[in-house]
Amino acid sequence: MRNHPIIVQKYGGVCLETPAKIRAVARSLADLHGRGHRVVAIVSAMGKTTDQLIQMAYQVSPAPNRREFDMLLTTGERISMSLMSMALSDLGVPAISFTGSQAGVMTDDSHSSARILDVRPIRVHEELDRGRVVVLAGFQGVNAATREITTLGRGGSDTTAVAMAAALKAERCEIIKEVDGICSADPRIVPDAKPLRRVDFASLSDMCFWGAKILHFRSVELAQSQDVRLVLKQWGSVERSTEVTKEVAGMENRKVLAVNSMARIEHVEIDSKDLNHGFEKFAEHLKQNSLSWPQLLASSFTVGKTSMTVACDPEWLDAFLRTLEQSKDLRKQREASSSVTLTCFGGVSSELPFKALQVLGHHGIVPDKYVLSPHSVSLFVPVESREAAVKALHALVQQT
Repeated sequence: MRNHPIIVQKYGGVCLETPAKIRAVARSLADLHGRGHRVVAIVSAMGKTTDQLIQMAYQVSPAPNRREFDMLLTTGERISMSLMSMALSDLGVPAISFTGSQAGVMTDDSHSSARILDVRPIRVHEELDRGRVVVLAGFQGVNAATREITTLGRGGSDTTAVAMAAALKAERCEIIKEVDGICSADPRIVPDAKPLRRVDFASLSDMCFWGAKILHFRSVELAQSQDVRLVLKQWGSVERSTEVTKEVAGMENRKVLAVNSMARIEHVEIDSKDLNHGFEKFAEHLKQNSLSWPQLLASSFTVGKTSMTVACDPEWLDAFLRTLEQSKDLRKQREASSSVTLTCFGGVSSELPFKALQVLGHHGIVPDKYVLSPHSVSLFVPVESREAAVKALHALVQQT
């Protein structure tokens, strides 16, 4: 088995939400193993398990200790990995499950949003060489200095899969979900969204940063930097997949590739003497309240005040807003908003922001801010206008 190619497959929670689905995935892994591949399966928690664990934590404590919070959340993936290994064994396939720490996923010491510093897959290599399928818990690792268990934040199983594929020099990394690869918009909002069969890393990273749920943007950046061949597949369908490449022919035509959105963005105001002072106060506030850093979208300074625009998962945002009630220097600046982002082939055309504003204006939607990047234009709209804005701007995809 030592010279056989390694394939890393990551299965999302929807693919694993019932014992019957776990057995179905096990049969697929057994088939791959039977065809001579060395197989590493990264598993998420079953269905809504992580959401349920988070809800329980906040029912017990309004401000859960971040270490214990990580200890709780990692149990979801441990359930999945154990059940998957049992299912494989029943099929006559030798298998073993490992937690992130057992698999050698080394992280920094940040609870709830740790970053992978190194992967030392010694035990994974040993078991692959013995002919076993290795099932790994995604979303988690360990800090070498403190020996504490950490979690990688939302989408962390994707990052685990890419990091492990890089460390093992795998032939490819397959992210398997119950949706049709990458689409030009969320099919739940835009039913006629187009599937994208090939997309470049830069465009995909931008899409994921601005709200595409298919992958976490950190995993895309890691795959690009580590030269990992990345494929997104729909569970049960060989044809429905998206391959991520360094470049895609014709990608300098500046056409709109996709529309994505963030459902909830919060705005905070900080009393400060300058922008740097504002960031220092923000960092200290997060540390005092055991909160990880959110996704920072924008920041500005006007006389005496720093404004920050942040996004994160709903649980973090809710916890953050609760901490503001006890702060004299930080406060909620205004009501939450949503973002709608147009990602383009090759780069943003100079007239695209104006076109987007015209389209939204025609539908009675008035953004209050836009942000430009080399590959996208993002517009901030009222929360109640988000889905209408996505549908309206998707017309710019269909025109190209």
